Amino acid sequence: MRKTKSPYIKVRKSGIHNKGVFAKRDIPKGTRIIEYVGEKITKAEADDRAEKVIEEHKKKEKKGSVYIFELNKKYDLDGYPNYNTARWINHSCDPNAEVDIIRGHIWIIAIKDIKKGEEISYDYGYDIDDFEDHPCRCGAKNCVGYIVSEVDVPKLKKILAKKKKKAKKKK
Repeated sequence: MRKTKSPYIKVRKSGIHNKGVFAKRDIPKGTRIIEYVGEKITKAEADDRAEKVIEEHKKKEKKGSVYIFELNKKYDLDGYPNYNTARWINHSCDPNAEVDIIRGHIWIIAIKDIKKGEEISYDYGYDIDDFEDHPCRCGAKNCVGYIVSEVDVPKLKKILAKKKKKAKKKK
């Protein structure tokens, strides 16, 4: 077990979702901010764990957080343990960081200069299949209301426009 520490960040309450990660000092573009760590598990184990978390939270009538990250074709990383500070980084439709897997390690890297006090965020890259299960509260000007990969945004906009048109016809 390796506790993630970074001289660049601190965790505090976020306007996006519960907790967030904020810059403790200015972070230059290209900086490896923090490593996303956790337990290396198989794809099958990842599916089982995610399903259990979702079911458990449905019983309690609240949204569950799954911190499982795709590592490669064979393995995922379960970032749920408390020692993974990076799990508190929120999604944004206008992110200032991105994820890069470097030699089997998941790094959060600044894609812009980040000012002290600014919340650090990245695009979670969720696929569009279950978009309604993942509402977005990032507040970015370009936010589409759901956490989906940037590449799926045009497709999502079409789906939402069709839904809106259908709802108008019902009235």
